[in-house]
Amino acid sequence: MKAITTLRKTAVSLAVLAAASVSMPAQSDNFNTGKYLEIQSMILRTLQSQYVDSVSLEDLLRTGIDAMLAGLDPYTVFIPEENEEDLDIMTTASYGGVGALIQKTPSGYIVVAEPYENSAAVKAGLNPGDTIIAIGGVSTKDLPVDECSGRMRGRPGSVLDMTVVRGRGGDTVQVALVRERIHVSDVVYYGFLDDSTGYIQIGGFTMDGSKDVRKALDSLRADGRMRRLVLDLRGNGGGLMNEAVEIVSLFVPQGTLVVSAKGKHPDADFEYRTGTAPVDTLLPLMVMVNSGSASSSEIVAGALQDMDRATVAGVRTYGKGLVQTIRQAGYNTSLKVTTAKYYTPSGRCVQAIDYSHRNEDGSVGAVPDSLKKEFRTRLGRKVYDGGGITPDITVEPQYYSRPVISLIYSNVLSDYALRYFNTHDSIAPAGVFSLTEEEYEDFVKFASQKEFDARTESRIEMEEVLKAAEREMLAESVEGIEEDMQNLLSRLSLSKEEFLKTNRSLIKPLLEDEIAQKFYLRRGGAESALRQDTQLHKALEQWDGTIPVEKEVE
Repeated sequence: MKAITTLRKTAVSLAVLAAASVSMPAQSDNFNTGKYLEIQSMILRTLQSQYVDSVSLEDLLRTGIDAMLAGLDPYTVFIPEENEEDLDIMTTASYGGVGALIQKTPSGYIVVAEPYENSAAVKAGLNPGDTIIAIGGVSTKDLPVDECSGRMRGRPGSVLDMTVVRGRGGDTVQVALVRERIHVSDVVYYGFLDDSTGYIQIGGFTMDGSKDVRKALDSLRADGRMRRLVLDLRGNGGGLMNEAVEIVSLFVPQGTLVVSAKGKHPDADFEYRTGTAPVDTLLPLMVMVNSGSASSSEIVAGALQDMDRATVAGVRTYGKGLVQTIRQAGYNTSLKVTTAKYYTPSGRCVQAIDYSHRNEDGSVGAVPDSLKKEFRTRLGRKVYDGGGITPDITVEPQYYSRPVISLIYSNVLSDYALRYFNTHDSIAPAGVFSLTEEEYEDFVKFASQKEFDARTESRIEMEEVLKAAEREMLAESVEGIEEDMQNLLSRLSLSKEEFLKTNRSLIKPLLEDEIAQKFYLRRGGAESALRQDTQLHKALEQWDGTIPVEKEVE
């Protein structure tokens, strides 16, 4: 009897211990959370009362929120009340305003770099090269570009008064512009690459963007000569997932699985299937991608590849397979939070395994084969996860040297293009426009006087070698080495004029694209760029113009 009683007591004790072991982690988590919230409050009170300089608790807390979220992933971010309009623009590509890109001039004012097609700016007669010297009576001189842009936005239908100096003629005029709901089409350009190859360049995935794509597709199909189609998603950073699904639905049977997602909360799990009848399920497709193709772009490319509905060409995509949801955070603020990972129809997740370490261009670094998982397309072809969509046809993009990139980002090309626009009434159509030799020489003289870094990568690396040699005092131990290295550095150095002439074959087409964009807006710039798009042309040479054929599963 005593033994039975002892056993019962032992069993009860074990049960109590087991229950305690279950509840302790939860209690411990709650305790630690409360502890650190209390510590944070104590630190803030101490800083407010004792820190040597005045501090803003609001700024400290905002910094703390940003730092906390930065430790999770690059896409979970806090959106304060003042940035809610930016969130609307990001998801809809529409806003109330003028509809033009602006940039600073050396004089301190802002200049219209490019108005959008059918925008309020175009309707008000604004042209590239027009200088806006006042907005609503406030001088733009020395005002930051973002502040000028903010003053130009406003409620659709409201009137905006601006003082403008015309680029052509130099007249100063008052412009009363009526703000409109500006929408930038997702279709940058569409047309024919040859007699039978259609082409659609998609720049984003915003609200109703798939309708823009459908209209472009219908237009290309209208005369019956299109035999194959290229969808260009290079540089497309993504957007709304449902718009990506709608674009895929144009080419696959109704009810086809396009993408699925899985998260911690059951509400984050979903499947997206095509809900409308397709336009064409047999038209051969090629999807162009690069390291800037992300998110919704990867959904389209991955789904069409998994279904063996399209050939994917270019280089591996960005590798963003995380789903974000907008949640209200109180006081008119929002939290864009990652709630799930998405998966292509074959079951692969395109999210880069390590999204915190990437190449300089943002692309996924090397992924060891041991970390990749194999999946199969509808017809049995092998595809892999581990980061991004790997193309069926790999074609490297055109390489641009460091000085060429500097020339672009220093607005030297844009500045000359504006000057060209202001001194020419018209140019040839974008698809055939070309600068003469005399005009390019004029550009060389113009650009040589501008500020941009013309140093080559090899020169910069040689400069570092020289510095290392000085630190190691090699000149004292190796006779003539410093003179030899200085001679080599001199041979690696080009003047701006020499650089512009030596790299004419690369720079001239870029300048022509920029000028075409000033005259024919975004569509014209894209059409001009297609002529020198070596990556696209090489992909077309390797593509047999068909859809993938069924292969025997290994």
